[in-house]
Amino acid sequence: MRREHGAPRDGWEATIESHGLAYHQAAHPEGLERPYWDESVHYVFSLAEVEALEEQVEELHEMCLGAVEHVVRNGRFADFAVPEWAAADVARSWERRDPHLYGRFDLRYDGTGPARLLEYNADTPTSLVESSVAQWFWLKDVHPADDQWNSIHERLIERWREIALPDGPVHFAWTKMDETGEEAMTLAYLQETAEQAGRRTVAVAMEDIGWDALNRRFVDVEEGMIRSAFKLYPWEWMLAEPFGRHAVRYATWIEPLWKCLLSNKALLAVLWELHPGHPNLLPAYLDGPRDLDSYIVKPLLGREGASMRVVTPEATQETPGAYGQEGYVFQGFDALPEFEGQRPVLGAWVVADEAAGLGIRETTGLITDDTSSFVPHRIEHP
Repeated sequence: MRREHGAPRDGWEATIESHGLAYHQAAHPEGLERPYWDESVHYVFSLAEVEALEEQVEELHEMCLGAVEHVVRNGRFADFAVPEWAAADVARSWERRDPHLYGRFDLRYDGTGPARLLEYNADTPTSLVESSVAQWFWLKDVHPADDQWNSIHERLIERWREIALPDGPVHFAWTKMDETGEEAMTLAYLQETAEQAGRRTVAVAMEDIGWDALNRRFVDVEEGMIRSAFKLYPWEWMLAEPFGRHAVRYATWIEPLWKCLLSNKALLAVLWELHPGHPNLLPAYLDGPRDLDSYIVKPLLGREGASMRVVTPEATQETPGAYGQEGYVFQGFDALPEFEGQRPVLGAWVVADEAAGLGIRETTGLITDDTSSFVPHRIEHP
């Protein structure tokens, strides 16, 4: 694993926008010198490194599914701040094995040892267009003789063909709260993969989904019944809203309700409890840092690196934010590796239950947040 430099393509902005990355400016805070999409640098991996990472990611995913089984079997929903009224519905969703589509592991990896799990974005993962499409076309334009850890697009299409869903179109629900366009473009891309798989689809805003109380069903703006829907609307938000009690029982949602356990950072503590000392895990606890000298305090339901606190013997560093009402997890802190002053986080994608690709975001800080940049990667041709 190494970091290399190269000249950006002429007109790269228009090129990535044509591939669906229309939000690359709006999704990045103003005043930053570095663009969100930065193809002036990229990471290079050997095939052996990628094959090892694939194995580790799939093992982590299996461990996570085992953790869900443990939580459901032992009724540990309070550890995940699941509302008491929804616990039985989460359990039923898991017991039915409601179908799931994809997720993204965030990993610490420096090329010399095992990858370490930082968190699992299993409910509403983004940076998908960058990982699946934009960096693939960069590879074909700039390094056509090399390869890339990237079968995301093909696997998404295959998964849409496999998933058993009710009759009728699949609704793709975006929210009007998204001001950057990232969610809309991600939804549009996923809708396209479903259509390529032969599914009929309908786009709808979450705010326009209605509840037909007489017939006990969700409907779209045309009064069409919503039997199945893909959403990038977190389950914790849905459960906190008045119609959440209907959502857990009516319609098939992707991602399914049981994914609320995997997208919650309490998962990190349960994994360490079930697999203490595992080389792909960092120590993590729900009741405090225990004997950890260096640790990071993460809100169970935080996003984009907000409301975190890094504690080391030398100093304490905090990020602003309003998360944390549900509680925190205390995870051992192992600083991200440094490459030329930048610290990469590997976003390893899983489609269904298989490793499918890689996206990399990097920043100069210890915590990856919305100021980080996405950089492409390649597998060097031997």
